[in-house]
Amino acid sequence: MDSELKPVSAALEALLANVPMLGNETLSVEQAAGRVLGETVTARLDVPSFDNSAMDGYALHHRDAGRRLPISQRIAAGSPVQPLEPGSCARIFTGGEIPPGADCVVMQERVEVTGDTALVPADIAAGDSIRRRGRDVASGSTLLDAGTRLEAAALGHLAGQGITEVEVRRRPRVALLSTGDEIVDPGQSLGPGQLYNSNRPMLRRLLERFGATLVMTASIPDDPAATREVLAEAASQADIVVTTGGVSVGEEDHVKAAVESLGQLDLWRLAIRPGKPLALGRISRRDGETRFVGLPGNPVSSFVGAWLFLRPLVGRMLGCPALVSLPEIPARSDFSTRTGPRAHYMRVILRFDEQGPFAEAFADQNSAVLSSCIEADALAVIPPETTLSPGDRVTCLWLRSDA
Repeated sequence: MDSELKPVSAALEALLANVPMLGNETLSVEQAAGRVLGETVTARLDVPSFDNSAMDGYALHHRDAGRRLPISQRIAAGSPVQPLEPGSCARIFTGGEIPPGADCVVMQERVEVTGDTALVPADIAAGDSIRRRGRDVASGSTLLDAGTRLEAAALGHLAGQGITEVEVRRRPRVALLSTGDEIVDPGQSLGPGQLYNSNRPMLRRLLERFGATLVMTASIPDDPAATREVLAEAASQADIVVTTGGVSVGEEDHVKAAVESLGQLDLWRLAIRPGKPLALGRISRRDGETRFVGLPGNPVSSFVGAWLFLRPLVGRMLGCPALVSLPEIPARSDFSTRTGPRAHYMRVILRFDEQGPFAEAFADQNSAVLSSCIEADALAVIPPETTLSPGDRVTCLWLRSDA
């Protein structure tokens, strides 16, 4: 009965309760791209480490502005400097160190050079066009917080401190299992009533994108004993076991019972569309327990379930707050719909005009239409018992973020 269905909020609460954070490992900065920082990093150096010029021009003391000054030295980036001779200016290039005695830079386009002298305009103030020492980072301050995902700018931040190694969270190990005798791997011949396994490569990519690593893949035949055996083996190797299919109420759906016999089922059947037959639980192992997520077999349901549940679970194990919840974007709908007792997560493309973002829904929202997920920018969340009309506000969960 739909009255027994649980909302997404209850599922997330059950899923993330008492999830242990994984330990750290040491990697070189060059190997750490995309990983999650395991400990806070403190800055060793000021950045920049000295006052330097923001442009090609002439360094001087502001009191000498408005005069023709002798050019007393030439300063390129990385070259040594001498104190500025009083009443003179220095030819300086972008990134060059400001010489002692100078307190401003005027861009070269505003200077009239004749021989070894430069006529400097009068309206130059102290500090003009100077990047001050420590403007970006001060030595001793927090450079990056634990839980930061190390993407391009963060890696550059580390390298700018001369850091060569960092502590990162160990990737969650995932076992990805497919159920159903009707599911066949690509490369094999299809028999009557059989389908190729589209969920496995799709979920592999999503899990890797979320920060996990696959340690086991397998297909489970429609047999209770075999289901229990494979689940137990997967739990012994992995931090998370993910199954596709087998969690509905059919006579050949054995995963739910197997999980209950090996551990506990925290929640089953959700008030969402697509993805009602989704199970969450734990499988016991010798040294603790492995988290279990049973996704529906329909590919769109698995896609949506991965974003809503696998991403935050991986994020919690990694201690990465940015992964635990999807970015929300308020938008206007360009479609109409009406929901029943289940919340609807609709695949949408976000467009932008002068009034801001608006959500354009795919016409066919069936849970078997995987093509709608290829171009989808977001999931528009329509609450239960809601009538939505074009122009109404709708919350969209952004799917394009690397975090």
